[in-house]
Amino acid sequence: MNEITMKVKADKLIMQALEEDITSEDITTNAVMRERKAGEVALMCKQDGVIAGLKVFERVFTLLDPHTIAEFYVEDGEFVSRSQILGIVKGDIRVLLSGERTALNYLQRMSGIATYTRKMADLLKGTKTKLLDTRKTTPNMRIFEKYAVRVGGGYNHRYNLSDGILLKDNHIGAAGSVKKAVEMAREYAPFVRKIEVETENMDMVKEAVEAGADIIMLDNMTIEEMKEAVQYIDGRAKTECSGNVTRENVEQLVNIGVDYISSGALTHSAPILDLSLKNLHALV
Repeated sequence: MNEITMKVKADKLIMQALEEDITSEDITTNAVMRERKAGEVALMCKQDGVIAGLKVFERVFTLLDPHTIAEFYVEDGEFVSRSQILGIVKGDIRVLLSGERTALNYLQRMSGIATYTRKMADLLKGTKTKLLDTRKTTPNMRIFEKYAVRVGGGYNHRYNLSDGILLKDNHIGAAGSVKKAVEMAREYAPFVRKIEVETENMDMVKEAVEAGADIIMLDNMTIEEMKEAVQYIDGRAKTECSGNVTRENVEQLVNIGVDYISSGALTHSAPILDLSLKNLHALV
């Protein structure tokens, strides 16, 4: 995540997280640390995984005090191991204590998503199929979670509702048919926008092809149904497989031949990567 994105998109979200945790003061820290004192604390990994979100972790502390310095021994995307020291943070001890939980919350969550994504993406290596995330993200965490997916080796589906056209079952129901929904989308949207249609059976697949959909999502179909659909589509549209895709079942989908596999589990079901700040001490 670059500096411009951080300032434009992430800073206000990080500040909201800090405001949630410090409504008036950090009463515990203020009780034991009455004045500024320089200190240092180590960032320690407590389980194996892929690290993601180091710049966000650092930004928590620098928003509290721009004089805080973080020195990392690893980079986003690297595999880290239990008991490994990933870096140190130096600054006002009060800042290190007050920012600790918020900084770790971001880093643990993002690293957990990157770790889960890497495990799934590795199962697709050697195939043409790309692993996509979804909009099933934690409110106000989307920019961080989708970044973590990319770090883990996955790709981002549309970022939000303004980012692309995806005609799902209820949009099709509102329009009256797949054909009508595609026609209305084509008429309304700029010509540069691709139109994706969610289908649940072969009749919908055929209608989507005939309507000229750019991408056809095969949602919650059986493996045999998806294979039939891919053969029928035959390159006339990009294909995406979706519906309860997890690390446990993604291997079953590899040989279907779809262009994309999307999984909400990347962001809604990934466990955190356990990390901690340890050995805080004053600097002379």
